[in-house]
Amino acid sequence: MIKNAGPSKLRGGLALLLFAVTLILPAQAAAQPEKLLIGLIPEINIFKQKQRFNSLGAYLSEKTGLQVEFTILSRYGNIIDSFTSEKMDGAFFGSFTGAMAIRKLGVVPLARPVNPDGSSTYHGLLLVRKSGNIDSVADMAGKRMAFVDKATTAGFIFPLAYLRDNGISGEADYFGEYFFTGSHDAAIIALLDGRADIAAVKHSVYNRLNRENPRVGEELKVIAKSSNVPSNGLCVRPTLAEPIRAKLQKSLLDLESAPEGQEVLRMFGALRFLETTAADYQPVFEMAEKAGIDIGNYDYLNK
Repeated sequence: MIKNAGPSKLRGGLALLLFAVTLILPAQAAAQPEKLLIGLIPEINIFKQKQRFNSLGAYLSEKTGLQVEFTILSRYGNIIDSFTSEKMDGAFFGSFTGAMAIRKLGVVPLARPVNPDGSSTYHGLLLVRKSGNIDSVADMAGKRMAFVDKATTAGFIFPLAYLRDNGISGEADYFGEYFFTGSHDAAIIALLDGRADIAAVKHSVYNRLNRENPRVGEELKVIAKSSNVPSNGLCVRPTLAEPIRAKLQKSLLDLESAPEGQEVLRMFGALRFLETTAADYQPVFEMAEKAGIDIGNYDYLNK
């Protein structure tokens, strides 16, 4: 026979149930991995950029026990503004945005990739068409110039420093026209398509497109290159907990020896990652100074 429970027994059962729930819920909440939001600059076409970082994000999530998510910004300079407004925990900054973030935000560099050619740096290139009869700064006068973004080393700071080294202080008055393409591959395509006479790009993107498109090597030539600056590395906010910072850095540095690491590196386009510090950005500060730019007060909006 089933007897009806009295009011006191119901209250007691309910209390036990609520007590059990209070024990279970914190355990479930603790089981949820902490999310880390990491920003990416639009170095190349955003679809290719997503493919490049997908496997790395999955790897970092597994190795750190954290939910690593990437967000691609619409333009280079946005990463400085968005880092705080979107509460990012880190970003794969370019060399110039990294230098700005170190100076303006106090970010801490952790690691950067080693390129397929064995270098952990890159340099800027000034490209022209072989048929364009441009071989010197004097030949550039009145021509159409394709920059990438005002917040890029190779795509803007280097060509400005190069012009100043050759006695030219104002790009707006020197070129017949100049414009910003937003990514390095887009600047190369603008040159191939005849929409520009000169393009400023980073050598790693040029090399990648050269392997994919025979026209790049057949129709374009390099007339100047910059000194080396650090490749795009992961920097984190200064308030990120040290244990989390250490997990991220170790996961990147251990990629080369991890069983699944080689495939992740292949998808990313790197041989391995190496430790990086703020001191590695000194060449960027020096190039900016040569270009007449004060990084701390620089207006990096494209106009």
